[in-house]
Amino acid sequence: MAKTGIIKDIDKGRGEVVRVEISEYKGQTLFNIRIWYQDANGEFKPTQKGVALSPSIVGELKEALEEAERWLA
Repeated sequence: MAKTGIIKDIDKGRGEVVRVEISEYKGQTLFNIRIWYQDANGEFKPTQKGVALSPSIVGELKEALEEAERWLA
């Protein structure tokens, strides 16, 4: 079983964060990037906006993000 937990919360503004985490669902470890919102009690709750990926493609995602950085530079 892989270690699970929040890697980083990125403030999106208006009470929302983009949460990057390692999670587990039905016995499978997932790399999860999802928008969370802050409810009236100040607790963060997940939205349906996001993606859960197999850890085996995290390297490809990293390459894509690095390419995006080059494009935007």
